[in-house]
Formats: sequence, C-alpha cells, structure tokens
Amino acid sequence: MTKTSELSGKDVQGVATRVANGLPDVTQTQAFGPGYEVFKVRGKVFAMTTEVLGEKILTVKCDPDRAQMLCDTHESINPGYHMNKRHWISLGGGPKIDRELVEDLVRSAYELVVESLPKADRPKRAE
Repeated sequence: MTKTSELSGKDVQGVATRVANGLPDVTQTQAFGPGYEVFKVRGKVFAMTTEVLGEKILTVKCDPDRAQMLCDTHESINPGYHMNKRHWISLGGGPKIDRELVEDLVRSAYELVVESLPKADRPKRAE
C-alpha cells in the first residue's frame, strides 16, 4: 500500500516555486513587498507564497467550483488569503496536501490566467 506523503508549508512553497518557474513566460517578483513571492504570466498574477501567523502558505487562482470542492474536502485549503474568496484559494501543509496536488493547482492556476489573455498575448507552448 502506498501512503501519500503530507507536505509541510515550506515544502508546499518549494514545490509551487519550482513548478511555477518552469512554466513559459513566468516572472517571479515581490510585487506586494518583502515576504510575498508573486508569480505572474504576462503581467497577470496566478500564484503567490507568503507566511501568515507563522504558517507558510501558497495562494493560487482557482475555478470557483473546484475551489469550493477543495475547501470542503481539505482542512488545509481555505478561501484565498487577502484575495477574491471565490476565485482564489490558500493552502499550507497538512492532511491530503501532497506534491501532485500542489503541482496540479499551480499548473491549473497558470492555465486559467493564460486562457483569459488575448490569443496574441498567450505564451508559446513548447511542443
């Protein structure tokens, strides 16, 4: 039987940073000041990492229906910290938070933002 490994908040941020920086045309800045690592594609934010009350968290853009389902089924996932609570979620380490989930959330957030861009402004994808 394979046991899913539970990530810490620090690990969540590490996985998210690695995945985000591997996507086409991503820039990483401290747009909201020190302590906030912000990931953008073509100037639009899709993810960020920070620390809240000593807990390292990741905040990502998310489809509203999926966001609600994730908040309902994962105790470590909540509506986005200081973001639109319908379109963003925040997560730290905890039960059912694994590498695959974090990778998927970052890639999905990126895709949501890319799909909202005019076609001419979308990053070229590696074939």
